[in-house]
Order: sequence, then C-alpha cells, then structure tokens
Amino acid sequence: MMHLGLSVTYALALVAGALAVPSQQLDTRQQPFTSTAITDHAEPWAIAFLPDNRVLVTERRGNLRLVDPATKSKGTITGVPTVAYGGQGGLHDVALHPEYAENSIVYISYAESGAGGAGGAVARAKLTLDTNGGGALSGLEVIWRHSQTASGGLQFACRLLFGPDGALWISSGEINQMTPAQSMTSNLGKMIKLYENGTAFAGNPFASQGTVQAQIWSLGHRNPLGIDWDAEGRLWEVEMGPMGGDELNLIQSGANYGWPVVSEGRHYDGRTIPAHSTRPDIAPPKAFWVPVISPAGLIIYKGDLFSSWKGNAIITGLSSQSIVRVTITGDTAKEAQRISMGKRMRGIREDKDGAIWVIEDGPTGRLLKLTPN
Repeated sequence: MMHLGLSVTYALALVAGALAVPSQQLDTRQQPFTSTAITDHAEPWAIAFLPDNRVLVTERRGNLRLVDPATKSKGTITGVPTVAYGGQGGLHDVALHPEYAENSIVYISYAESGAGGAGGAVARAKLTLDTNGGGALSGLEVIWRHSQTASGGLQFACRLLFGPDGALWISSGEINQMTPAQSMTSNLGKMIKLYENGTAFAGNPFASQGTVQAQIWSLGHRNPLGIDWDAEGRLWEVEMGPMGGDELNLIQSGANYGWPVVSEGRHYDGRTIPAHSTRPDIAPPKAFWVPVISPAGLIIYKGDLFSSWKGNAIITGLSSQSIVRVTITGDTAKEAQRISMGKRMRGIREDKDGAIWVIEDGPTGRLLKLTPN
C-alpha cells in the first residue's frame, strides 16, 4: 500500500471532512500506556479471554495456544482442523459461545482448501482443558463456509463476534474477487448474521430472497478485519481498502458499503475508482484513510482504566505499525491519536477490567497487555 498524492478523491475527502487526519501522533517513547509482554507467538491472529483469565491465541499456521498470563506460559489446544496456510490465509479468529461457562463451546474461523483454491470457514467445537496447561477440541462441526473459493490466499477476513441478542456475526471478506461483494447470490464481501448453530438469523433484511441471501446483513465489503459493538448496541467495522481508502463503517441493516463500485482509494494498477460521493445510494464510511493504516482489528472501548477513551474506536494497524484512536460522536468519527508501536499490530481485545490486549503480527509476534501510565 502506498501514499497517494492530492488526488481528486483526496480533495473531495477534505471538502467532505471525512478523511481521518491524525490530530496527535505519538512515537514509541510517548505511548500513554505501559506494555507488558506476556508471550510470543508464530504469526498470531486473534485472542479470546476464558472465564479463568487465561487467553486463547490463534496462530496462522493452525495452532491454537492457551496462555496463562500469571505464569506467562503457553500450552497447545489440539483438534484444530487443517487450515489452508498461505498468503493471508490460515487459522483466523476465535470466539467463545455466549454460554461458554455452561457448554464449553468455542468458535474458530479459518481458511480451508477447496476446488479452485481456498475459502473461509467457521466451525464450533467443545473445548476441554487439561491439567497440563493445554486442552483439546472435540466434536468439531463446520457451520458456515464461503460460497466460493479462489486462488491467491487473500482477504478472507472472517472476524467473529456475538451480539447482544446471541447472534453470531461473521465479517466475510471477498477473497480478492471484488465483484462478489455486490452479488446477492454470494456471501463474499458481506456482514453475516447467524444463529449460534449457523442457520440464518430470522429478520435478516434479505431473508425472503434465498438461502445465501438470508445470511446477509450488509454488502459491499472488501476485507473487513475488525468488528465491535458500541455502548448503544451499534455495530462498527473496519476494513482494508485497496491502494488507499481504509474505512471505518457504522453497519446498518441492508446497507451497501460500495466495494468495488466505489472507494476512496484506487486499484493497485493505478485505475481510479469513483468516490462514495458519486453514489448517494451507497453508505459512505464514517472515517477513511488516505494513505492507509491497514486496519487489522477493532474494539470500541467500554472500560474505565482508560477513562478518556471510553466510547472511542481503537484500531490496530499493520502497515502503520500503530494503534489508532478514533473519537465517535453520534454518527460521526474522527481520528484523534495515532500511537506508534514500532511493529505491525494485528489483534486487539479489551478484558473485563478494562485493560487492552494486543498482538503483534509476524513470526515472533508478542501478546501485550496495555495499562495506563
């Protein structure tokens, strides 16, 4: 991803006031938090907290680790299915069933091989922990798949999040195929809303149009790598744009977010893409970035430890090697702070005490716990 000049897209953004221009940039010496390194991992992608304060960490080659922050030890969870490792694919997200304390069910998303390449899949299984710091998945059941596969191993996304109503949300990438994001016969490039068993959620906006359509909540997404709820129960999403045009979106039922018809970026070969302002029928982003930050994870902060951050979007950035803080006021959003981390940053979660946990990208990515200075 590269910086764009003051293009027409950029100029329109300045007029519209939607471009996320950082008001404060902090280098690694000015971080407003203390980073405590817990463990290091081989290409970590996501984290989830267990009720006993231990942490599940996914590694892209197909390993699921169990971390004990108290001892900084890590064990292995066996029973993970074979993943299609390569490009951006592998083992992706992990999430606990809302009633995990009673049923021990966890969900994982991953890239799996198929005819013509690979596609994303979501499975659930029972997690049984042992007394040696590890455990096993059993009874694994695939409950959702991408409706097509592709070669190249790009843009699977597949973040997992449970909603206040118990629904399972999946941020489905378009695996670098572009046009399926606008097709209502494909579940690529969509926000997906399901029951915990993988069936389409009743009341989804396109439920009457067919089996695939019944899964879809919104469309026109490229590579949606972060989703979270705000205190009002609204769903926010970050996604990678092409060459420019990373987006923060407020997700609405039945809305079209435009990819690949419109974008604030360009194609990698330099071809221009019409801006959102050319299509008033398409939902524009609440903030976007030119040049990119490469958003890889998102939380809407709800705790009290970082009291001045409450209600803000906190985004991890890969190419920007940063944590980006965005203030949200009503339906508007604006970048307030960009904190240099000196490493490509991947996953992010908030624990029950309000501490923020992040993981670095790469072959020795660290799991870090962030607390205020």
